[in-house]
Amino acid sequence: MKNNLIYIFWMNENTGIFWVRNDFRITKNKALSFVSNNHSKVSAIYIFKKTDFENKREAQRWWIYKSLTNFNQKLKKYNINLELMIADTYESAFKKILEINNFSIYWNKIYEPSYLRFDKNLKEKLEDKNIFFKIFKGNILNEENEVKKNDGTPFKVFTPFWRTAESIYIDKEFPKKDLVKKTKSKIKFLTDEIDYKKILPKKNWYKKFEDYWIPSEEEGLKIKNDFIKNKIKDYGENRDNPDINGTSKISPYLSFGQLNVEDIWESCNKISEKKKGYRKFINELGWREFSHSLINYFPEMLKENLRKEFDKFPWQTNKKYLEAWKKGMTGYPIVDAGMRELYKTGWMHNRVRMITASFLVKHLLINWKEGEKHFRNCLLDFNEANNVAGWQWVAGCGADAAPYFRIFNPILQGEKFDSKGTYVKQWIPEISSIPENFIHKPWELKEKINNFELGKDYPFPIVDHQKARETALDAFQKIKKN
Repeated sequence: MKNNLIYIFWMNENTGIFWVRNDFRITKNKALSFVSNNHSKVSAIYIFKKTDFENKREAQRWWIYKSLTNFNQKLKKYNINLELMIADTYESAFKKILEINNFSIYWNKIYEPSYLRFDKNLKEKLEDKNIFFKIFKGNILNEENEVKKNDGTPFKVFTPFWRTAESIYIDKEFPKKDLVKKTKSKIKFLTDEIDYKKILPKKNWYKKFEDYWIPSEEEGLKIKNDFIKNKIKDYGENRDNPDINGTSKISPYLSFGQLNVEDIWESCNKISEKKKGYRKFINELGWREFSHSLINYFPEMLKENLRKEFDKFPWQTNKKYLEAWKKGMTGYPIVDAGMRELYKTGWMHNRVRMITASFLVKHLLINWKEGEKHFRNCLLDFNEANNVAGWQWVAGCGADAAPYFRIFNPILQGEKFDSKGTYVKQWIPEISSIPENFIHKPWELKEKINNFELGKDYPFPIVDHQKARETALDAFQKIKKN
């Protein structure tokens, strides 16, 4: 293959495989662009790894099913089939794939330690079998190991990390657009044809997601463009108010790669007047970058506290409280509205994510890992780096974390960010008749309103805010003394 002409002929004779991972898009898809421009026969393969989804990430099963369906329709225009393979692990999947002859394979990185380890092992196997492959940059701005301090150590504080990361990205030179080329003819690579419906959850609770989401690249681009055109200017003020449609709602599309972060960055930078809203939103992209950097420099935080003093924190095991939190039945309306929004839509407003998470770890003293696990199962936009880093930030045990003694008051949070109770009433209809001045503290309402009865129609608070706050602070003092 030293001769370029022989190399080009060899690539065109072989089937080119685009291994689809979290990159269900045509725009800025480096691996798909390369394979379509260098092979006349191309197939796309998605491997559904069962061990990633057994008793977890149930909501995302639906998103993947819809993504496969919509992306397949789009790839057909390029004469490319999108084939599904179901396997317990990537290892077992590639054991079968490597038995097939005459193919080359291309994929984009996923920046999680387990995926990067697998890429390294697969690379060795492909080299041993003399199978041509190419691994491309994935869906982040900078590679996972690019951003470091001057002394070569990783950042643990967001602001200096993002200042450095932005400067690195801005200084890069970018190649021409990654265009996808139509191949000569459609082919089938795998012997078994598997119906995409095989990966749907067994419980059909996911069907309600259809009312809120369309998992396609076109829809993601439409939402992104509308946000940048009409909402980003007020994002700095509106993003904290769940009663206002002021956030981008692009997170699931970014998680599964219907949107590319470089494309989002470029679209934002075309804004002529870059005001507060622009900076706040760009910083959100920065937190995503920061989270991916953290889990790769400190992979232990995926399962344990980054700050080791929290290993001695006196977490409580209380199944009754945990279930009440999951079901949105804590008696604190802003908390319960968020948990119900999550269950019904597979998404939760960012401010409310912080409130609900703080309530679990600080009012109920339940380990952040329980919350992380529940969010992982229910969030359509679940991303390992963001989810773990976010939960540890709230719990005070992560990098650049909120201090543990910063305890959200769910009553004041509700009154400040949902002053008229619009958000709460949307997700908790049983309290919709309660006056605005009592909507975030219905237990203070003395007279009956439209036959509403606290304790029957809606629960009393499962804990008292002030007492729970004092208990949490006492627990934190104990680990400081140890």
